[in-house]
Amino acid sequence: MMIILTILAYFCVLMMFSRFTAKRASNETFYRANRRSPWYMVAFGMVGASISGVTFVSVPGMVLHTDMTYMQTCLGFILGYVAVAFLLLPVYYKWNLTTIYSFLQRRLGQRAYKTGASFFLLSKMTGAAIRFYVVCLIVAQVLTPIVPCPAELVFPFTVVGMTMLIWLYTRRGGIKTLVWTDTFQTACMFTALLLIIYKVMGELDLSLAEAVEAISSNEHARMFVFDDWVSKQNFWKQFLSGIFIVIVMTGLDQDMMQKNLTCKSLREAQKDMCSYGVAFVPANLLFMSLGVLLVLLAAQQGMALPEKSDELLPMFAATGRLGQTVVVFFTIGIVAASFSSADSALTAMTTSFCVDIRERPGDERLRKRVHIGMALVFMTLILMVNALNSTSVIDTIYILCSYTYGPLLGLFAFSLLTRCTIRRDRLVPVIAVASPVVCYLLNITVASATGYQFGYELLMLNGALTFAGLFALSSNDVTGQSERR
Repeated sequence: MMIILTILAYFCVLMMFSRFTAKRASNETFYRANRRSPWYMVAFGMVGASISGVTFVSVPGMVLHTDMTYMQTCLGFILGYVAVAFLLLPVYYKWNLTTIYSFLQRRLGQRAYKTGASFFLLSKMTGAAIRFYVVCLIVAQVLTPIVPCPAELVFPFTVVGMTMLIWLYTRRGGIKTLVWTDTFQTACMFTALLLIIYKVMGELDLSLAEAVEAISSNEHARMFVFDDWVSKQNFWKQFLSGIFIVIVMTGLDQDMMQKNLTCKSLREAQKDMCSYGVAFVPANLLFMSLGVLLVLLAAQQGMALPEKSDELLPMFAATGRLGQTVVVFFTIGIVAASFSSADSALTAMTTSFCVDIRERPGDERLRKRVHIGMALVFMTLILMVNALNSTSVIDTIYILCSYTYGPLLGLFAFSLLTRCTIRRDRLVPVIAVASPVVCYLLNITVASATGYQFGYELLMLNGALTFAGLFALSSNDVTGQSERR
C-alpha cells in the first residue's frame, strides 16, 4: 500500500506542475515553450531524461558481464555533446525550427523531410517502448503482492495506468510542462540513487573512503580495453560509438532536441548542452559503482548473482532485502527516470507527427487527437514487447538504433557536409530503407565468416551507406532545386 500511495503522491506533484505551466497554453507552448526556458533547468532536467528508467535498472548490472567498460562509451558522449552544441544547434537556431527534420525539407526536399521524420517516429516509438517496458515490468513485480488483482493482469494495468498518467500531465502544457517536471524528476531520481548507495554501504559496513577503495580494487572496476580489437568492449569502438550515439540519439532526435530548442538563445542552448553532457559521466559512474557494491553485498550474504544483468539491482531493491524504505526509494527512482524519458518521447512524437507528417502545426484539435493516439499506440507496443526480453535491454536499444537512426545520420551528414542537391529525391526513401537492410545482411555474413561481431559501430556504417547512396543521386548544382518526382 505504501508503494501505491508513493506513486499517487508523486503523480499529484506532477499534476501541480502541469496546472502551473499549462495556463493559457497554445500549440506554441506545447511545441516550443515560447522559447523562454532557463538553460540551467533544461540542462538539469535533461540529465534525467537522458538516463531513463532503463539506465537506472540496467547500468548497475552491466558490471556483471562487461565490468565498467561502459564508461568508455560515456567518455565519447562528451565529445558528442560538444559536436551537437557547436555544429547542429547553430543550424537549428539559424532556421528557427520547430522540428529539426524541417531542415531536411529546406536542404534536400520533401521526400527527405518525410523520410527523416518517419525514421524518427519509428526509432523513438521502438526505443521508448522498450525502455518503458522494463520499468513497467519492475513496478508490476512490486505491485503484484499488494494489489487485489490476478497476477497476470497486474502488468497490463500497470502499462495502461502509467501511460495515461503521463498523457494527463503533458496533454496541455507539452514541452513547457516537461522542462519543470524533468527538473523535479531528475532530483527525485538522484536522491533515490544516493540513498540506495548509502543503504548498501551501511549493509557492507563501509565508510565513503572505504567504499571508494573497495570499488576501485574490485575485479569489476576495469574500465578500459585497449588490447582486444575483436571485443565489443575495445576502447576505440566504444569511444567513437559514444560520439556518434550522442550525435544521432540526441542531435538528430526531436525528442532530445525539443527541450534544447526552448532556450532563449543559441548561447544558452549551448551552455545547456555542454553542461549536461559533462554531467552524464559522473552520473553513470555512480550507477556502475552501485553495481560493484551490490556484487560485494551478494558475496557477503552468500547470494548467487542473477544470470540477467538487468536483475541485479531489482534483486536487492525491489524485494525488500534492504528494507521497505529502499523499496520505496527504488520505486520513486525508476518511476522518475521512466516518466522523464517517456513523457518527452510522447510529446516529441506528437510534435513531429503534427508538424512534419501532417504539416499542420497550428491545428490544436489535431494535436490533441494525435497526442492521445500516440499514447494508445505506445501502450499497445509495450504490451507486444512483453513477449520479448534481453539480457541487457540497454544494449538492445542501442543496436536497434544503429539500424533505425543510421539513415538519419546519413541524411543530416549529407545535408551539412556537402552543398550538393538530390537529382531524384523520390529515391531517398529507398536509400534510407536499403542501408539498414544491407547492414543487417553484412553483420550476419561477417559474423558467420570471421566470427567478428559488430557492436555500436553499426550506427556509423549505416550512416556511411546512406551518405554514399545520397551522394550517388546528387548533383553539384548548388543553385538548382531537387527534382520532385
